[in-house]
Amino acid sequence: MPSAKDSHSPAAVVIYSGGMDSYTVLHRAIREGYRVHALSFNYGQRHAKELEVAASVCRENDISHRVVDIRAIHQLVGNSALTDPDREIPKGEYDGDNLTDTVVPNRNMILLSLAVGYAVNIGASICFYGAHGGDHVLYPDCRPEFVQRMNDVAAIANFEAVEIRAPYLERTKAEILEEGIQMRLDYAKTWTCYLGEAKACGECGSCRERLAAFAHWGETDPLPYA
Repeated sequence: MPSAKDSHSPAAVVIYSGGMDSYTVLHRAIREGYRVHALSFNYGQRHAKELEVAASVCRENDISHRVVDIRAIHQLVGNSALTDPDREIPKGEYDGDNLTDTVVPNRNMILLSLAVGYAVNIGASICFYGAHGGDHVLYPDCRPEFVQRMNDVAAIANFEAVEIRAPYLERTKAEILEEGIQMRLDYAKTWTCYLGEAKACGECGSCRERLAAFAHWGETDPLPYA
């Protein structure tokens, strides 16, 4: 596999949350020959444990990694169960009927704007993020139309155009996992649960979607569950 720090490779920014999707995107970008700069954000998410997981993976693989503290935006976009500890995380299936409360307003536009700025700053022309097909019904900023429009803006917002690339935009979680299995990735080094406790809850929509993906391939999820 190419090195994440090969000085002769083109640079790319990967928005890396520490979850399954971005973990797979991260390794895909490296395998495609990019010199990866991982970028994680602390926006006040209750499952900030994902940031610890992301940092650990980057240290182990000698990947350039920055964790940016943007918790100040919580006062503007904090009306979400993902950021408000006084609100209950919805349980049940991963669908629009019960996960509306987990929407953080404008989250991906904010994160992508910062990532594009970082890309320009380090001379990278590509910015990867892990939106996938299962998110379309839930999160407007994970839909193909959003990615297309953000690409239009990223092409003209600076003197240097940056391409926003979401390689799993039309893939299911199970299809992403299939590619990760083929790459022999260790998903014990990811965090998916919307709660940042010692063990994954197994009941929130995010956990359920993850467990269903592993079950689809007859695999056992390596994460411990409560």
